[in-house]
Amino acid sequence: MFRFLFRHREIAWTSFRMALQEFRSNKLRTFLSLLGITFGIFCIISVLSTISSMQLAVKNDIKSLGNKTIYIDKWQYGGGPDFPWWKYIKRPVPKIEEMKLLRLKVPDAPHIDFEIEMQSNVDYQDNSLTGVNFYGNTEDFDKIQQIIIGHGRYFQQSDFDRGTPYIVMGNSIAEKLFGNPEKAVGSVVKLKDGRSATVIGLIQKQGKSLLGGWDYDNSVLFTYAFLRQLVREEYANPKILVQAGENISVEALKDELKGAMRSIRKLSPTQEDNFALNDIDSLSKFFDPIFSGMNIGGWAIAALSLVVGMFGVANIMFVTVRERTSQIGLKKAIGAKRNVIMMEFLLESAFLCIIGGLIGLAAVFILTLVFSSMLSFNVFIPLDIIGLAIGICLFTGISAGIIPAFIAARMDPVVAIRSK
Repeated sequence: MFRFLFRHREIAWTSFRMALQEFRSNKLRTFLSLLGITFGIFCIISVLSTISSMQLAVKNDIKSLGNKTIYIDKWQYGGGPDFPWWKYIKRPVPKIEEMKLLRLKVPDAPHIDFEIEMQSNVDYQDNSLTGVNFYGNTEDFDKIQQIIIGHGRYFQQSDFDRGTPYIVMGNSIAEKLFGNPEKAVGSVVKLKDGRSATVIGLIQKQGKSLLGGWDYDNSVLFTYAFLRQLVREEYANPKILVQAGENISVEALKDELKGAMRSIRKLSPTQEDNFALNDIDSLSKFFDPIFSGMNIGGWAIAALSLVVGMFGVANIMFVTVRERTSQIGLKKAIGAKRNVIMMEFLLESAFLCIIGGLIGLAAVFILTLVFSSMLSFNVFIPLDIIGLAIGICLFTGISAGIIPAFIAARMDPVVAIRSK
């Protein structure tokens, strides 16, 4: 097809002009006939673009939680009506001493962090925020999760060692307290029990997480040594974050961690694990069936629309062949071959479908702007999906025009000329 277009550029250009002329001279009829193509391309592109955007957002969210990261917790991450909470609630919580022992027992994990969390208030002058998420971590936290400091700095080793009353604040928290987030750095705020803390850094604005996990914009980061002064560790949902090295898989690391934790907690071979190893990377697999279902639904609606659109384009081409019968006879009389006549009509049919596809593509582009402003992630149209849409239009156009083009190519030139 593309080789033919390159060799016979004049034929392709003539077919393109004929398709535009058909669209201009019979706008309503052509548009209604192309409506199925437009709607089909709209369905395919909108569904595939949304799914692609969601998959990228999920991938970025998982990356923000830490690539190849395992969360050691008393709870198994999951849910549902059959979740055995009674089984997990009696388990002991992870302790910082266990984190220190894991650093010695699991050399394949270059970064191990201990985390506690709570919700409390933050006050600055007359402004007060309640229910703010506080997270206290050890020194490996920024090596496991992506933390981009927009202003100021992150914690230093001396801050972790001494429990210095410094905090790193999320963008939304700073905006609500100070109006201008940049004013937060260097300011002193009040925390639980009237304790003071100095804001040393501002996290760059991240946007809401699609997974509902870490929300940096509405969080305040502490060193573990500082936050444990405000809350009892066992009531602060403690957990251990372990990141696998480059030369070890997550599954292999989970096996090492399981053996190490059982050894640390002195569990006998007959005793069940009293801890959970939650693989963050496996969260993406949870969304695969959802994305597949959305894909199937989008393709089903699009296929029905494209079939309807194909009949509409075929109808246009049958009418076009009838209207140009004398022209076809004249071309054949002066030496035009069958394959040239056939290719002219096939290209015109394909170009008509491309026009319908471009209308659908424009509608999807407008939809992406609307969705991006409403959703918590950016919706975009990947280039490969645009290429797929053009390919579908070409296939649909050729399929719709094959019979009218075949009829035109087999016309007797004398009979066709006299038909006028």
